[in-house]
Amino acid sequence: MEGVGEPRITGRLVVRWALGLVVGALVLVVLFSHRGDFAGASHRLTHLDALGATAALGAEALSLGCYAALQRVVLDSGGARLGLGELYAISLANDAIALSVPGEPAVSSVYRYRQYRRRGASASASAWAIITVMVAQAVGLSALLVAAILIALVGGSSHVGAGVTGVALVVVVVAGVVLARRDLVVGLLEAVVRLARRLTGRPRGRVGERVDATLASMRAITLGRRATAATIGLAIGLWLCDAGCLLAALVAVGAPVPWAGLLLAYGVSQVVAALPIVPGGLGVVEGSLTVVLVAYGAARVPALAAVLVYRLANYWLPIALGWATAGGLALAARRGVAPSGALEVD
Repeated sequence: MEGVGEPRITGRLVVRWALGLVVGALVLVVLFSHRGDFAGASHRLTHLDALGATAALGAEALSLGCYAALQRVVLDSGGARLGLGELYAISLANDAIALSVPGEPAVSSVYRYRQYRRRGASASASAWAIITVMVAQAVGLSALLVAAILIALVGGSSHVGAGVTGVALVVVVVAGVVLARRDLVVGLLEAVVRLARRLTGRPRGRVGERVDATLASMRAITLGRRATAATIGLAIGLWLCDAGCLLAALVAVGAPVPWAGLLLAYGVSQVVAALPIVPGGLGVVEGSLTVVLVAYGAARVPALAAVLVYRLANYWLPIALGWATAGGLALAARRGVAPSGALEVD
């Protein structure tokens, strides 16, 4: 929303990021300490199945496409019409920020907000889209985790119990209610603003008036039944496609697929990646994925090789392509391709 500037890199944020890098580095050191495993994994990486590797890249590209389409559906409900191609480019750049910059999810959210505004979306529609997309992603990941736990339970080899399943189901229901009842979210945001004013006296003045106006405008935006269904479907789709990338990576290295624990391993890794430890869960995701895959029957060397292929498609390649895309978007904005003055509030 207006008045939101670039997130400042505070000393606490630097310390948190540094600690996260240490944790990630320790996990990588533990993994790399098994030289024999990595020698075997390296050998598999030099003999990748071309079809499996291509499928992994395609699944990741499709996941990003679902994310772009999800934003389009939500922005449409707020009266903002953005093309799928430009949203795909914004998503690529957003991914690079989310995976490599400390301060998530604030930094990438501010970036997306500004990109929406440059393309003519109102302040209320932009803020609405950011919040709704985050809620939808939570619904999608929670639903996938429920399915993963149930599959593991049916497979008879689950290391989690019914209590975890119940918690995940509660998360799905609560997040779904929040998605359907946007007024509850706006009310919560208004309560947060009131509390901030009592404690700090901010936001105030012109900025405070704009924040209030944006929240009031958000109350007028609704998400119809079809749009809600499409939003949830696309959110689940983006996670499933990303999980498909992991599946294709296993195929690419010639590893047997541990079907009972595949989705659970993926879901656990995404929860770990969301923790504010280190951008993109570098090191921690690799470790958690390998450990859970092995726990469900995958051989250690093939599992490690598959995880490395998955992270190349899921982490390193998006960072490279995303920052290049971000540079292109910035250059286009300087040349006046985006509407001038779009960052100003309605």
